[in-house]
Amino acid sequence: MRGPIAFARGIRHPEAFHGTGVGGGFFEGWYVKAVAAEQDARWAFIPGVFRGRDGQTVTDEAFVQVLDGSTGRSWYHRYDVADFHASDDRFDVTVGPNRFHSRGFTVNLPGIAGDIRYGAPLDGWPVTLRRPGIMGWYAWVPLMECYHGVVSFGHPLRGSLEVDGHDVDFDGGRGYIEKDWGRAFPSGYVWMHSNHIEGHPDASLVASVAIIPWLRSSFRGFIVGLRTGTGLHTWATYNGSRESALRIDETTVRWSMAGPAGTLELEAERVRGGLLKAPVRTRMHERVEETLDARIRVRFVDPAGRMRIDSVGTSGGLEVHGDLERLLAIGTR
Repeated sequence: MRGPIAFARGIRHPEAFHGTGVGGGFFEGWYVKAVAAEQDARWAFIPGVFRGRDGQTVTDEAFVQVLDGSTGRSWYHRYDVADFHASDDRFDVTVGPNRFHSRGFTVNLPGIAGDIRYGAPLDGWPVTLRRPGIMGWYAWVPLMECYHGVVSFGHPLRGSLEVDGHDVDFDGGRGYIEKDWGRAFPSGYVWMHSNHIEGHPDASLVASVAIIPWLRSSFRGFIVGLRTGTGLHTWATYNGSRESALRIDETTVRWSMAGPAGTLELEAERVRGGLLKAPVRTRMHERVEETLDARIRVRFVDPAGRMRIDSVGTSGGLEVHGDLERLLAIGTR
């Protein structure tokens, strides 16, 4: 059982490990994205740990998932939970021979190995007592089903990976890091990200909307952060923003909202990706299709009515999964 001191320390450090002292029914994973300078190589590595039971069977495991965004291929590399080590006050995660931390990462996996270094400090979502990271005051609520953190909106890359015997150069590329932890992924959600927004090299978008269990009911909650050269612009359930529309069909996600930051319209193309595993309450379950090849139209108008961004994000991450009918029908808070 995690005590109140450890819980409070975790709120101050969303990038760090939150599972110290936690038994079954817990997962934590870091999404580490690396895109080459020409965007011809797009990779995501997800180191993490799962602790659970399925009946009398212990389902604890550590893992490193890999997604090749250029081809849609994906791999799940399982490790003994004893091979997982992570710091509870900073971003530093080791799974077997693979290490991910605030200065870069090293992977040694079948068919892919190498070292990538970050050319600047990580640029995470600001943490304050009132709004400790992307979740705002919801981060202070114990026993949420799933917590979320943005470790870095974007950072330059240098180094290379050897993939199937060929060197892939990441010098001049761009990275992104976020993470999730808790008991399970939401039963229905949309998530999208791009920090390759044409004409806006300093911009980075992360957006998610999900079914959020709350007491004996649930609601549709959303969080959107758009980092630009003028700061972080936020649309979220907790800051009084409201959705104007959310529409999902077989090819497109259309989503618009308004709030203190102004108005935002997003349109993401649903393209086929690779299959990843996601945590349910008893085990890691193969169920989530993710792409690193989405195109996301971004239109941002500030409170004064000025068009700040009207462009397209490329090399976009996109997941659309679960009970979408309920997600669209459920009320917001």
